[in-house]
Amino acid sequence: MFIDSHCHLDRIDLQPYQNDFAGFMSDAKQQQIDHMLCIAIDLEAFPAMAALVADYANISLSVGVHPNENEGHDPSVEELIALAQPAKIVAIGETGLDYFRSEGDLTWQHDRFRTHIRAAIATRKPLIIHTREAKLDTIRILKEEGAEVIGGVIHCFTEDWAFAKQAMALNFYISFSGIVTFNSAKAIQEVAQKVPEDLFLIETDSPYLAPVPFRGRPNYPLYVKHVAACVAGLRQTTVEHVAEVTSANFKRLFGVA
Repeated sequence: MFIDSHCHLDRIDLQPYQNDFAGFMSDAKQQQIDHMLCIAIDLEAFPAMAALVADYANISLSVGVHPNENEGHDPSVEELIALAQPAKIVAIGETGLDYFRSEGDLTWQHDRFRTHIRAAIATRKPLIIHTREAKLDTIRILKEEGAEVIGGVIHCFTEDWAFAKQAMALNFYISFSGIVTFNSAKAIQEVAQKVPEDLFLIETDSPYLAPVPFRGRPNYPLYVKHVAACVAGLRQTTVEHVAEVTSANFKRLFGVA
């Protein structure tokens, strides 16, 4: 029923499952979580992450280096293309710009972002975009690199309707995380009301950013239904309808059957 379009399964707290990933997956199935996209944030942890989910057909992967990672290996376009070849890899990222947690000369972030965009275009696999306090440069670089030919998703959307319209014009979907459930997230809630039905996704970004009523606790893909319920309320529709359209949107964007 539900698809979590962005989670970090290698980082979730498995203690409630006796540290058994298979137990977590059994629970996810019972909770009607049909598919998950497990997102890479660095290359050092990528092999172990890929091995963890290798036997699960209902988990897809991305490959990339998060804009705030500054100690690990920074891949070339060619390296990303090579890593993205397996069919289980459906996206490049997460990538983008983050001016909140990184300071000083951020040319290296711009360069890394451009590398990921070029790899996405070369592999024909969509981009997973992280942007925080960097919306003008995010749009500018996407335009300069011709990212609209491949598109992707602005994950964990935290901007306003004006930015959403710019992103959608470049062939990007808008993905809502648990933040949309926060009382303070009025601008994001406005976007959730206005975004066209065929251009939005839902996610958890687990283990981070748990939705209400779990805010401040470890997050899990199981909680994506709370994101769906919030969005359904904002759009005056049903949870089932939000689950249906976001699942269809996910499959169309990432080419997942």
